[in-house]
This record gives sequence, C-alpha cells and structure tokens, in this order.
Amino acid sequence: MFYYLLKYVLLGPLLRLVFRPRIEGLEHVPAEGAAIIAGNHLSFSDHFLMPAILKRRITFLAKAEYFTGPGVKGRLTAFFFRSAGQIPVDRSGKDAGQAAIREGLGVLSKDELLGIYPEGTRSHDGRLYKGKVGVAVMALKAGVPVIPCAMIGTFEAQPPGKVIPNIHPVVIRFGKPLDFSRYEGMENEKAVLRAITDEIMYAILSLSEQEYVDRYAAVVKAEEAAATKERKFRRMHLR
Repeated sequence: MFYYLLKYVLLGPLLRLVFRPRIEGLEHVPAEGAAIIAGNHLSFSDHFLMPAILKRRITFLAKAEYFTGPGVKGRLTAFFFRSAGQIPVDRSGKDAGQAAIREGLGVLSKDELLGIYPEGTRSHDGRLYKGKVGVAVMALKAGVPVIPCAMIGTFEAQPPGKVIPNIHPVVIRFGKPLDFSRYEGMENEKAVLRAITDEIMYAILSLSEQEYVDRYAAVVKAEEAAATKERKFRRMHLR
C-alpha cells in the first residue's frame, strides 16, 4: 500500500519534477508475468526512478547496508527502502551470492518484476563494469526473459557523495527482452553463465553508450581506495 503512496503521491511526482525523465522502449517491459530488468547503476536515485516510471511494481535487491545504517538518517533510509518494497541482501561472506539468488527467485516465482544491477555496486566514475553471473543464474532457473535497461544522466544528476540531486534531465531506456531458453538446464555451467552475463552487459552498453571496463567495479574501487590511502600516507611521512 505504502509503495503506491510513494509512487503516485509522495515521491513519484517529485522525482519526475527534479529529473524530468524521458522514457524510451517502455513497450519492451511485459505487462504481466515474471521478468528481470537488468540495468546499469550510476546513482542512488536509480533505486527510485525506475519504480516511479514503470506501470508495474518492481522489486530490487538492495544491499543490506541501506537497512542497517546508524542514527536518524539510517532509520529513515531503512524505512524508505522497506516501504518501497526493496529486499535487503547481505553481500558479505561466501554465501552472499546464493542468498541474493534465493531472494530474487522468490520475487520471480510470484510473477513479478525483479530489478537487478549486474555490476553489483554503483559505478564510481560513470563507466560500465563487468557483470556478475547471478543474473544469469536467476534467468535460467526461473525461465524468464531479461530486459536490459540504461539509466542515462543519473550520474550527473547525483554523483557519488552528493545527497541533494542536481536538477538534470534523465533518460531511462529499455531494450528488447533477451531470451535465454536455449540454455535451459545449464545454470551450473560456468562458461554458459559468463556468456549470458556478457550478452546482458553488452545489451546494456549498447543502450547506455558508456565506456566499458572488463573488470569488477568493487575490485577497481578497492584498488583506487588503497592507492589513495597510500598516497596520503606517503605525503604525511614526507613532511
């Protein structure tokens, strides 16, 4: 109930005013039945923009940190995500991927739309990074199509670290559904999962026209953070 209050009364109209989203390819999103919408992830706002413009309800797998933050801000963020119907997923530990897959399959089993960011985290520099294979596993196990989606302009509207978004136009572009039924029963084949995931990422890339990096975003972020820390350490000891 609160999901639709956010969508049509509290949040949706505000998002449309601030971002002025232009929607392309909405006809590719099925009017009924289960499907996965796989998109790039450039901004915190992505979680709310897509639900605001889709006619159907969509559920995203959101990182558990959004639900466990400290203080007033943390409680408000958790309330917001729960009210929007998002599902917390713990991304730490070796079983994190399996937990996300179970949650995602639960959504799809109810003939609903599942939103996924195959990169696994927000892009910190606006580029598109290598996708994780969980999206391929869910597509095969549930036997559902994958609709690629590109968020364009959200990085400029709300780059990392910016709390209040800029007023900036946004394009949300959906591509034709990808059918992977030819791989039915092969969800345990690593090469197949990699091929499917790469096909999905290429479809997103074609829609978004981003620069592509064939590495995982989380790894690149960690390396850049470590390099920044090292530079600060050296500057401190050279004084």
